[in-house]
Amino acid sequence: MNAMEILTHVDHTLLKPESTWDQVKALCDEAMEYHCATVCIPPAFVKRAVDYVQGNLKVCTVIGFPNGYHTTAAKIFETKDAVENGASEIDMVINIGLVKDRDWKALGEEIAGVKAACLGRPLKVIIETCLLTDLEKQRLCQIVAKEEADYLKTSTGFSTGGATREDVALLRANLPETVKVKASGGVRTLEDAQAYLELGAERLGASALVGEVRKQS
Repeated sequence: MNAMEILTHVDHTLLKPESTWDQVKALCDEAMEYHCATVCIPPAFVKRAVDYVQGNLKVCTVIGFPNGYHTTAAKIFETKDAVENGASEIDMVINIGLVKDRDWKALGEEIAGVKAACLGRPLKVIIETCLLTDLEKQRLCQIVAKEEADYLKTSTGFSTGGATREDVALLRANLPETVKVKASGGVRTLEDAQAYLELGAERLGASALVGEVRKQS
């Protein structure tokens, strides 16, 4: 897979708290130029970005980000707001405390509530793999599949670690084909990107890959 093909799998990402509109606009310009899958940006910029790209790029945003400990009602409200503002895809952080409490029912209800609020838009469920055991990851694969989310995403990039090859392989092995994998957090080189795609990831969350391709051109 060549570099430009890799970028078609990338959610070109800018989620730093100090992000400005000029930076988001530049991100959109890069994503359109290099044919990225989406831009992934803070919720506050979604409407402005959607107006700016004029249908030439999908706009993804984050819900319950980055810690995931918002109430389910708050996450549903955030999702409805993002959809009303024109978001094409939704990446939500689960309540990791529910995993540690083994409250699988409440966790399933949270995912189902956000999924319904997406109104048919793709939902990516961020499980923060660096905080979980392999058994917890496997259980989450079952729950995410049961609630019919579209993707299981490894990481926010804001915790103690990001995507790993081992986690991507584990998630892909424990998910049905109907649920895709997004590798995110620390995906900085084209070699990493290629490896994750070969391991079964369909989407990559990254801020540096467009720059890597630009250096080569």
